[in-house]
Amino acid sequence: MRKKWLPLVLMALLTLVLAACTASKDAGKDDTSKDGGKKEEKVLRLNNGVEPSSFDPSVAFDAVSWAPLNNLMEGLVRLNDKNEPEPAMAEKIDVSDDGLTYTFTLRDNAKWSNGDNVTAGDFVYGWKHMLDPKTASPAAFLAYVIDGAESYNTGKGKPEDIAIEAKDDKTFVVKLNAPTEAFLNIVSNPSFFPVNEKVATENPKWFTEADSFVANGPFKLESWDHDSKMVFAKNDQYWDKDTVKLDKVEWAMVNDSSTEYQMYQSDELDISTVPSELAEQLKDNKELTNQDQAGIAFYRFNVDKKPFTNQKVRKAFAMAVDQQNIVDYVTKQGQKAAHGFVSYGLTNAKGEDFREVTGDLITFNKEEAKKLLKEGLKEEGWSKIPAVTLTYSTSPDNKKIAEALQSQFKENLGVDIKLKNVEPAVFMTEQKELKHQLSRSSFLFDYADPVNAIESFVTDSTMNRTAWSNKEFDKLIADSKKETDNEKRWKMLQDAEKILIDEAPIVPLYFYNQLALQKPSVTGVVRHPVGYLELKWADKK
Repeated sequence: MRKKWLPLVLMALLTLVLAACTASKDAGKDDTSKDGGKKEEKVLRLNNGVEPSSFDPSVAFDAVSWAPLNNLMEGLVRLNDKNEPEPAMAEKIDVSDDGLTYTFTLRDNAKWSNGDNVTAGDFVYGWKHMLDPKTASPAAFLAYVIDGAESYNTGKGKPEDIAIEAKDDKTFVVKLNAPTEAFLNIVSNPSFFPVNEKVATENPKWFTEADSFVANGPFKLESWDHDSKMVFAKNDQYWDKDTVKLDKVEWAMVNDSSTEYQMYQSDELDISTVPSELAEQLKDNKELTNQDQAGIAFYRFNVDKKPFTNQKVRKAFAMAVDQQNIVDYVTKQGQKAAHGFVSYGLTNAKGEDFREVTGDLITFNKEEAKKLLKEGLKEEGWSKIPAVTLTYSTSPDNKKIAEALQSQFKENLGVDIKLKNVEPAVFMTEQKELKHQLSRSSFLFDYADPVNAIESFVTDSTMNRTAWSNKEFDKLIADSKKETDNEKRWKMLQDAEKILIDEAPIVPLYFYNQLALQKPSVTGVVRHPVGYLELKWADKK
């Protein structure tokens, strides 16, 4: 009897072993296909470069925070694949005849990743947190179109004076101080995302770790190994979850474009930036994508620190910069040299491009730069120029540009400058505190209007970071926000930009583009020229 059953027992054990091997092989493939078999998870692998500055929507105000945060959270509207704002958390938007009052009706199925309902109160809480002077949000100025917002943010008003109200859990009402055509574009910015009031009240640091973070967007934060890696998972509480095709998004944090490219080549990444030294070699690569981005790389002069207290000295340094040389031989990413501050692609009602109409306001001119430097030194009574230190946030690409500028100032002005690199988080804090003399900077448009960029330099703006102030400039910006005649308003903004470039608290370098390598298996990734990386419609075969 025992001998007869032994082969059967051995066959059963063999079956169990084979089943275990199959289970091990298919680990992680937990989705079932239509035919009942297993299908592999769709995981998109990206590189964020560095650790996000913050996932507090009110504080996150840079590309390394926006790109991931825009896919974890969602505001009243979301930019669609045509770069237009469309209803998101709000399913209905009503605007009063005078253009001052917006009434947003939230979706019944608008949920947080923990199952809580997204309420109008969450928007009130989040927006007031942004405007609270204690938060020191760099984005607060965007909300100044709301009645009472600026007064509260500048310490002159009360939070209850801000004209935002939760009529009930699903009705959010906003009153503006003037009709603002770009308002829906403005509130697509991550700074206007809601904040779960219940969660934030219980844990003010809810946004710092994966286990406490609550999302209301296409994805949720599954894990966060700081300064190393983030993993997003599809948010099953998201109102439009059926549109989301990816199961996960893995974000590396590799702050070196050459290493990033190597990871792309070895299939560790699905999308990669292009190292400047390989740009020429890869320009005909079929996996290369090149799209416009509304933004600019530039340098800030601190007008409170010598020698940049003198306008002619600032202008001399600005005219000693050969922007075309930098984009052709340093960055080599196909960018356009910047001869003004406002990017290409912003048009008025007539379809006229602001940059094209305004023209070049600053160009490389070695002889004029030398002449201005000599005049500036004479005005100040300086026998030689005070020492200059150029500060930049640590990265290989920033270092290359800084070294190029150092060389240009030596060759074109005969001035030796020192270079100093600072870690990104410390760099930003020091720049805001006006500790730098000449420092690297960038601006990405928050919405499609020239004023968004130019108004950064009004007196005492948190975005100014130069100590520069000009009453005529301030008045032009203020008047442009009240002007309803589009042609007159356009002229005001052009005049303001001309003052900015002539006074030279900044020197433009180049306008941003979005040059990337993308695997053929990846589709549906949207890169908004004025906006953010969008993965809601992304797919991977």
